[in-house]
Amino acid sequence: MALTNNKNVLQWVDEMVALTKPAKVVWIDGSKEQLDALTEEVTSLPEGNHDKMYKLNPDKLPGCLYHRTLPNDVARVEDRTFICSKTKEGAGPTNNWMDPEEMKAKLIPLYDGVMKGRTMYVIPYSMGPIGSPLAKVGVELTDSIYVVLNMNIMTRMGADAFKNLGDTSNDFVRGLHSKADVDPEKRYIVQFPEENTIWSINSAYGGNVLLGKKCFALRIASFQGKNEGWMAEHMLILGVQKPNGETKYITAAFPSACGKTNLAMLIPPEGYKKNGYKVFTVGDDIAWMKPGKDGRLYAINPENGFFGVAPGTNDHSNPNALACTKSDTIFTNVALNNADNTVWWEKLDKNPPVDATEWTGKKVNGPEFIAEGGKLAHPNSRFTSPAKNCPCLSPEFNNPEGVPISAIIFGGRRASTTPLVYQSFDWTHGTYMGSAVSSETTAAATGAVGVLRHDPMAMKPFIGYNVGDYWAHWLEMGEKLGDKAPKIFNVNWFKTDDEGNFLWPGFGDNMRVLDWIIKRCEGTVDAVETPIGYEPKAEDINVDGLVYEGKQFTSDDIADLLKLDMDKWESEITEMRRYYDEDIKAKGGNIPAALYEQLDKLEDRIKKAAK
Repeated sequence: MALTNNKNVLQWVDEMVALTKPAKVVWIDGSKEQLDALTEEVTSLPEGNHDKMYKLNPDKLPGCLYHRTLPNDVARVEDRTFICSKTKEGAGPTNNWMDPEEMKAKLIPLYDGVMKGRTMYVIPYSMGPIGSPLAKVGVELTDSIYVVLNMNIMTRMGADAFKNLGDTSNDFVRGLHSKADVDPEKRYIVQFPEENTIWSINSAYGGNVLLGKKCFALRIASFQGKNEGWMAEHMLILGVQKPNGETKYITAAFPSACGKTNLAMLIPPEGYKKNGYKVFTVGDDIAWMKPGKDGRLYAINPENGFFGVAPGTNDHSNPNALACTKSDTIFTNVALNNADNTVWWEKLDKNPPVDATEWTGKKVNGPEFIAEGGKLAHPNSRFTSPAKNCPCLSPEFNNPEGVPISAIIFGGRRASTTPLVYQSFDWTHGTYMGSAVSSETTAAATGAVGVLRHDPMAMKPFIGYNVGDYWAHWLEMGEKLGDKAPKIFNVNWFKTDDEGNFLWPGFGDNMRVLDWIIKRCEGTVDAVETPIGYEPKAEDINVDGLVYEGKQFTSDDIADLLKLDMDKWESEITEMRRYYDEDIKAKGGNIPAALYEQLDKLEDRIKKAAK
């Protein structure tokens, strides 16, 4: 039975039913009874069925489920992801583009009858708290129970989601997904931004099929934000509560493998905890930001859960993230400990299970398997956990108005050039800093180490339109916010010495940098003007109680982390010119003149300093 009288929704569902021809259609109301029945159905499938999910130990991991995807279907696939805007220029140089009609001509035959003999699930969901002026509605049609159960964790799913839509609005995102045959040669994840539509076929994995995640919350929403005067960004949101009870909110954008979830769930050092500081998580991945009634920028986390990378998550690296996984979590492509029907992944602890099932389903002796170079869990294995499980979840998590943002942080993984922290001179300079975000590859990412990968605003795979127009939208937002705009900073936790050892401890000690950032926002601490921006005075970064690699950290160590090498910065300018000219402009990116001006000014300041 349909859960809405909205004619736009009903007409679209009817059209997609006619195309995919499912044996039956089930509307997902989000009730416990319905979800329990689907869980029973999917866990009762016979061994060998690729859709099968498994119940885990009800005492140790209550309500938790386990799933394995096919080995050809374990990650986002950027080369099969398309932005189908009416013009190629609309998609710009950072996206794969195809004409919408041409793409539909290719996909419609794949969808024709694809759900014969299967059930179509109609999933209404809200991105953001129901009733929030910043929230948006989506409807995903899928033939996968795995998708239904994950969307229940990641979004506000069910009949209530239609409340924001009403009976007449057409402002909802249409998502059509079929796992089809999970054929990588026919796998497509396609966004039609002008039509508020997402089509995904031949994948059954995570971000490719949970269409509320990157597809809607970033690619489609970034396009909506440009047209409607708000921002959809690949950013964590955290709150720092000070000893006087006041909380300051910060968003931060980092490329992958730069510690985003760790920062979002940061545990302050002992000294800060004793003094009464607390850190609250609003979101670990995506921020939707819109000017509020008072003219400041407000952010919500459009999601309702965490879709985290499992390997490397442990009691030391991120105890709060690990705590999120203790109940009602879906684990994908991790290893099973058969002795007690729990899960394991690399770096969870030092005791791989002897009686293990590795992520492709083979029974192995865990320690021997690892000794021979095997991985028990896939490096991109995941947990889908409800936000409410997070021990440091912000009390403002469900605030429909969002939280006011004081600072925006950019960061990447740079071994030498970039200092520990610096602040932009103004919003336009900060937008330039965001456009220049880049990271050096680690051994895990590719064969080559230290190759610079540009990832503007950490959004490269997720900007739903022309990157140059996206930068122009940032500049417009700055004009709209005026003197109420958040301050913009850049951090680098990854500076190394000549032997490649990290010079900064990171993790909870990043609080010391956040402390300085907040003081800058409040105007209670001074800064040193340098050619690249405002840097802290070394003595203004609190090193009390900071022992790293067996020695007490001093202001001299901070000074080392803030040193600027003008030769390296001259190389940085050369690389940014090449990037703007060759990677963006020459390939159809409309770079705003204001960003070229920022580059010229930066070059001028660096040349003067070098003399």
